[in-house]
Amino acid sequence: MNENPRFGIYLPPFGPFGDPGVLVELAVRAEAAGWDGVFLWDHVVTDALPIADPWTTLAAIAHATENLLLGPMVTPLARRRPWMVARHASTVSRLARGRLVVGTGVGVDESGDFSSFGEPAELATRAAMLTEGLGLMRAMWAGKAVQHNGPHYQVHLAATEPEPHRIPVWMASSANNPRVISRAAGCDGIFPNPDDHELLPGEVGDIREALRRAGLPADRPFDIAVRGNASPAWEEDKNVDLKGLAQAGMTWWLESLIHFDPLDLSMAVVDAGPPRV
Repeated sequence: MNENPRFGIYLPPFGPFGDPGVLVELAVRAEAAGWDGVFLWDHVVTDALPIADPWTTLAAIAHATENLLLGPMVTPLARRRPWMVARHASTVSRLARGRLVVGTGVGVDESGDFSSFGEPAELATRAAMLTEGLGLMRAMWAGKAVQHNGPHYQVHLAATEPEPHRIPVWMASSANNPRVISRAAGCDGIFPNPDDHELLPGEVGDIREALRRAGLPADRPFDIAVRGNASPAWEEDKNVDLKGLAQAGMTWWLESLIHFDPLDLSMAVVDAGPPRV
């Protein structure tokens, strides 16, 4: 049982949140209200314009806050060159003095984030690029020399100084797939994000057991982040078993703000602070 889960705000940086100044204000208010983190979606195509770039905005949030954990949730490596993500992450991590978490995954193409630009949209290709790219990012953060000739990337770098702050990685998962679970077990956390429902405690417990079967040591620190809506500030009653989710292994609750919520209601949710377990 995790008796002290942490609480974050999880939102898309577009539509009402497409103004980076609004996002910085939201993060500052979230920190003042007692939230532990702010995490931004990463998309380039949507019907809800404008769109703010998550990495640029995260740098501004890092500069404006003191204690919040922050990061993209999630950045698809197959859509961004992994060496550029490594440099973005390095920059934000140093600005935030070690408060960055990199959420990553295969991404989705439902709005055309891949196909609109001629990027590979096939799931198998995106998954292979994710695995290969993640290894490259970690090597760069560690300051290792890189001589890599892979199926998707060719990278040749001399050794450098390692990052001054460790950069944790959370792996996104839309389903309890053994390959995804195995990939996540080698990371610092998992963000299970099914597209058709909010997770129940039993599902979180199943994910925890699957991770252990995949080789995650029981005593290694590992985050399970669950998203949904539990704030009492919403205009309708929410019935979320936060205690049950925490008992099942949830370490982070991400309160989801979605782009069709009125901005003033979203800010009211932020100002209300984290829901109680």
